[in-house]
Amino acid sequence: MEPACIRKLDEVVINRIAAGEVIQRPSNALKELIENSIDAKSTNIAITIKSGGLKYLQIQDNGTGIRREDLEIVCERFTTSKLQTFEDLNTIATYGFRGEALSSISHVAHLTILTKTCNDKCAYRAQYIDGKLKEAPKPCAGNQGTQITVEDLFYNISTRRNALKNANDEYQKIFQVVSKYAIHNANIGFSLKKFGEKTELRTPIKSNHIDNIRIIHGNSIAKELIEIKFSDTKYEFDFHALITNANYSTKKPVFLLFINHRLVDSPLLRKVIDRVYTAYLPKGTHPFLYFSLEINPKICDVNVHPTKHEVHFLHEEQIIDRIKEEIEKKLLGSNVSRTMYIQTKLPGVQDVLQDAGDAETSTGDKAKRDDKNLVRTDANQQKLEKFFGESQSKLTTNPAKKRKFPITQHINKSDKVVVRLLSVLELRKSIETQCNANLRDLFAQHKFVGCINPTQALIQFSTKLFLCNTKKLSEELFYQFLLYDFQNFDQIVLENPLPIYDLVIMALELTNIEYNPEEDGTKEEIANTVQTILTEKAEMLRTYFAVDINPEGYLKAIPLLLHNYLPDLTNLPVYVLKMATEVNYEDEKECFDTFSRQTAQFYSTISQTDEILSTGENFNWAWVVEHIVYPALKKYIIPNESIIINGAILQVANLPDLYKVFERC
Repeated sequence: MEPACIRKLDEVVINRIAAGEVIQRPSNALKELIENSIDAKSTNIAITIKSGGLKYLQIQDNGTGIRREDLEIVCERFTTSKLQTFEDLNTIATYGFRGEALSSISHVAHLTILTKTCNDKCAYRAQYIDGKLKEAPKPCAGNQGTQITVEDLFYNISTRRNALKNANDEYQKIFQVVSKYAIHNANIGFSLKKFGEKTELRTPIKSNHIDNIRIIHGNSIAKELIEIKFSDTKYEFDFHALITNANYSTKKPVFLLFINHRLVDSPLLRKVIDRVYTAYLPKGTHPFLYFSLEINPKICDVNVHPTKHEVHFLHEEQIIDRIKEEIEKKLLGSNVSRTMYIQTKLPGVQDVLQDAGDAETSTGDKAKRDDKNLVRTDANQQKLEKFFGESQSKLTTNPAKKRKFPITQHINKSDKVVVRLLSVLELRKSIETQCNANLRDLFAQHKFVGCINPTQALIQFSTKLFLCNTKKLSEELFYQFLLYDFQNFDQIVLENPLPIYDLVIMALELTNIEYNPEEDGTKEEIANTVQTILTEKAEMLRTYFAVDINPEGYLKAIPLLLHNYLPDLTNLPVYVLKMATEVNYEDEKECFDTFSRQTAQFYSTISQTDEILSTGENFNWAWVVEHIVYPALKKYIIPNESIIINGAILQVANLPDLYKVFERC
């Protein structure tokens, strides 16, 4: 039999094979893009995903951008701004260095780049296929930085695409990648959302490692963290770690390892640390570990694997042994603070006391316990309404009767619009920079206790009880929704469009609306003026806020800010009046800010009807407060100091303090 002829592969085939090695799945592609954004000195990185990143993956940063003259070659293989000679690998201080990421993506997906540098007068949009420009870059509007959109990943590699059919699994892998980089790069703000949905992960700019761990993994991990920091001159490395103590364990290990700020894996290090924890944790459980190891680049080889998830370095075993020693010291020192919790639900305290007495008899020793731990502190076990009468408890149940509410229907918006208006981005940044970390933890970890009335509710955080002004908190929440979902709202469509003129007349007839007929004019004149202003601004209101006003001056729709939530429409006349009188339409930033404030005030009053249509069920105000408003506060709100100043939240009790009071009685 004759031997097969050896032929040189076509360049397109070579590039596609190489791309399959570098880009293995959506999370892998995103990792490369995140690293490029960090290399570009970005302080804010926003990521949007559709179908697990296979259909649509977009990353937007505010970094240095790409020069117009470099767009022609930016997606060709081995084009990079970070490396010139092979010897440069000895001192490489960036994530990227081979110039393969964008090229690989362009060979297995449709790639679009929108970018602007500080010296450019406008942004440029370029599309690529197989590493080449489809056409000359087009000038367009845009902010400084780079936006990269990857569509139809692996469209030309059917076997790879068929192997990645589970979009939820791919999204979870993406979530893990983003969360790891957000924890390590705490000075950078990260956000991650599914296309057309609310943001699922958001970390503020200039945060810290522990706060970001708390945001992403919860307070149960953050409160048990031990910090380790040391340097070793012999082996030339610095080590920083946050690890959980013996009070915390989980069946699913969480191991974040960054070597020279590069996200990598080290099976040997993972195995050694697991052995250390076996003396402290139950069998089959693991700790939370975040390691940052900085080694002299001259003894570290980063060019080991196509995906760069492995690195090799000299003295690996000795460095791991040194890390192991420090962790053992810390765990040994913290073991004395290990705590156990005893808890039961009311009113079965007597049963616990009896059990404790039995334990004393069987052991002959007095069991050591803290009596305040015998009090139920988990609000999930029993709500406040359990202690009310029958009439009050009915407020938290869904009425059995189902009937269509005749006022509204919901229209869903499918296409996601990326916001580039500088005024909106500045308003968002203002929210994030004023964030109070302690309040953020409180809302993110709170347990809902119960409603007092439509504007007040009780929540629990740790052993503390807080009285919340639901109206004030939801007003801030809706204000933030209006800025973060700007230009991307669904609609609540009125089945019978309402004339703005009549709505304004109704508002002016209310006793709490003050106006001076001599200065402001008659009611009819004011109504005509309001109608004129709003019809003139109709296109802007429809585009940015989903407020639909037809040319005849009829209100047809208002934005849907929170699914399953309907504001009190009896306040609609006043809202329409304030849309014209309290909004500054002369200045763009002021316009968006004041309109959002007025809209948030309107939405913060909850409808008290028992017949709100949403997914075919009827809700009442108490059900909406507990199951819609406070879960949204828990997930989305970015709280600031003003919440405390305006009395939106007030601590009313602390279990240990109460115990001390009763102890003295």
